[in-house]
Amino acid sequence: MATTSGTAKVTTIGDTKILIERELDAPRHLVYEAWTTPELVARWWPSDRGTSVSTEIDLRVGGRWRYVMRTPDGTEVAFHGEYREIVPNERLVSTEAFEGIPDADEHASLNTLTLTEIDGRTKLEILVEHPTKMGRDMHIESGMEGGLQDALDLLEEIAAERARG
Repeated sequence: MATTSGTAKVTTIGDTKILIERELDAPRHLVYEAWTTPELVARWWPSDRGTSVSTEIDLRVGGRWRYVMRTPDGTEVAFHGEYREIVPNERLVSTEAFEGIPDADEHASLNTLTLTEIDGRTKLEILVEHPTKMGRDMHIESGMEGGLQDALDLLEEIAAERARG
């Protein structure tokens, strides 16, 4: 296994978009499974920044998701959204709202996850589209990249572990 620890590339596009790209050493159906199965998401999503309190996924167009983690100081951090498009093992489009801000749904981003398999490995791309430049900038300045790198390391580990059986 050639792990790709910490290798996600984060790029801003225009004033409102963030593109996240990473190659994972696991087949895409297992990456998709780790991305959409509550008990697996609970293992990677909080990364090393907390523990999962709740992971709810209603995986259907119009279905909602909600993840809650507790940080080491006891603070609960929650995000939620709605699935807009689902192509199993290939593409997920959903909103994402951080519950720690007023009017969270008005500031929600639209996230498009695309998984492409190349020789048993998966190219993961996430296009995050914010309604405003301020929202995009706040997202970047939140320290999201460090948590993202750690979470994607864990996602890869879980998918690769499932590939090994």
